[in-house]
Order: sequence, then C-alpha cells, then structure tokens
Amino acid sequence: MQISRLFLVMATCAGLAACGDTTGEQALLGGGAGAVGAAVLSADPLFGAAIGAAGNVLYCKTQNTCN
Repeated sequence: MQISRLFLVMATCAGLAACGDTTGEQALLGGGAGAVGAAVLSADPLFGAAIGAAGNVLYCKTQNTCN
C-alpha cells in the first residue's frame, strides 16, 4: 500500500510541476507542488517537496521545454 501511495504522490508532483526560468525557480515550483500533493494524499510533505523539486528540475533540464 505504501508503494502505491508513493507512485500517486510522484504522479501528482509531475502533473502539477511547472518550469521556471532558473534552476532555483524550477526547484521551488516543483517542491511546492510536491508538498501540496503529498499533504493532500496524507503523505510526508517534506518528502513530497524533495521528490517534486528534483523531478521538476530533472524534467526541465532534459526536455528543453523551459528557459
């Protein structure tokens, strides 16, 4: 049950995250989305923020869709 919750949190983070102009903005936006998604799902908001920040920065850097 815990692993499915993790995947749900990660999917929520990916869906809510948006790119920023700088790496700091990308981490901040992804972290905020991850924390909110985790709180909604009754998971650890700090863990959600870490996953969201890392995921958004990684996405923005690899997809070249952000500035």
